[in-house]
Amino acid sequence: MKLTSSSFQEGTRIPIQFTCDASDFSPSLDWEDAPEGTESFAVICDDHDAPAGTWTHWVIYGIPGVAFRLAAKIPRTAEHPSGMRQGVNSFGNIGYNGPCPPEGHGKHDYVFTIYALDTTPDLAPEATRDELLAAMDGHTLATAQLTGHYSR
Repeated sequence: MKLTSSSFQEGTRIPIQFTCDASDFSPSLDWEDAPEGTESFAVICDDHDAPAGTWTHWVIYGIPGVAFRLAAKIPRTAEHPSGMRQGVNSFGNIGYNGPCPPEGHGKHDYVFTIYALDTTPDLAPEATRDELLAAMDGHTLATAQLTGHYSR
């Protein structure tokens, strides 16, 4: 599987509109070559450079297996008409909150990971990263990552 974005390229700076310093919109994500048997997708975005340890910026799951794209600016609602559900991030919010590293803390890498699953996680909206990872255990067919960076 391959994960890309029209919002930023692998290894490049995430544009300000996708950060807390501006609009804080979720970026677009595109994927291809999902394995046969994929029933749904999930996405987690983490900052592993955060001072407090891994900081989760986005938890979204129940993305239909026929999908190949998430448009930018996904509304911060727990449930979407398509069946997608969003979890709670490390800020305590539903949906996406973008890069927001502490002043003077240097460059942080933000890793978007997509999971192709052979099931749709049986999770209520507002699940945590850990709850999603537990629900996906043994059901992940493939993963792909896209990393961008941001600093203030």
